[in-house]
Amino acid sequence: MTGRAAPTARRARLGAELRKLRERAGMTTTQAAKLLGTSSGQLSNIEVARFGVSAERVRVAAGAYSCTDQALIKALVAMTGDRRRGWWEEYREILPPRLLDLAEIEDHGTSLRAAHSMHIPGLLQTVDHAREIHRQAVPEMSPPEIEHRVSYRVKRQNVLYRANAVPYRALIHEAALRMRFGGPAVARTQLRHLLDVGERDHVTVRVIPFTATNYPGSGQSVYYVHGPVPRLDTAQLDQSHGPVFIDSETQLAQYRLLFERLDAAALTPARSRDLIHEIAQQL
Repeated sequence: MTGRAAPTARRARLGAELRKLRERAGMTTTQAAKLLGTSSGQLSNIEVARFGVSAERVRVAAGAYSCTDQALIKALVAMTGDRRRGWWEEYREILPPRLLDLAEIEDHGTSLRAAHSMHIPGLLQTVDHAREIHRQAVPEMSPPEIEHRVSYRVKRQNVLYRANAVPYRALIHEAALRMRFGGPAVARTQLRHLLDVGERDHVTVRVIPFTATNYPGSGQSVYYVHGPVPRLDTAQLDQSHGPVFIDSETQLAQYRLLFERLDAAALTPARSRDLIHEIAQQL
């Protein structure tokens, strides 16, 4: 086993899922360690991602914990073999770790969903729009920090353009479309960019209009990354102090239901395009 001073989000999630399997089996770390042929200290370090874990040990642990979900076991095993350093590592000493975690989680997602009420989703923002958003951040950012944030956001957008791009669905409230961050010219370019990106086969942009008679949820922005199995999904909420990740099965089920209800309130893709085009012409 090898230690890591800064475990990746993927390694941390693997450890957390192994802990959940152990707890569901009703075992203490001491009991489980005996079955796995290791010490309770080493097992604890695996569960908090200080130590890595081999594919074989994951399989043995799953058997010891009486886990029969073969799709989950396969997904957990796959998480042990990824040793590559992603592009986000170049920002390791520059941006908050949670932003790097977001990029890593997103990079391994099987499909992506976003719901925004006051902002355009980050993956769909133009450079000028993103720069203006960061200029208005509280507390205020320095010019170099703003540029680092903008370049990071632009690089995240590669998940929409790479060869193995996954499905991306965005639900955007009309209020976000009418915000004029950076002035009319920047806002108009942003809306035209939405129309262009929405033409890609794997990207779906839908608008929830002011005329919608129902709007579930609190209006908080939600980003949902689907994993290889539902249990490995991740919901991300935007907070003033940074992204917050949710992986509780109960809460994930609630957010999946929220997206279903938001879908029901949104216009079709075609009608959404018409509304975006109409708003752009009004600028």
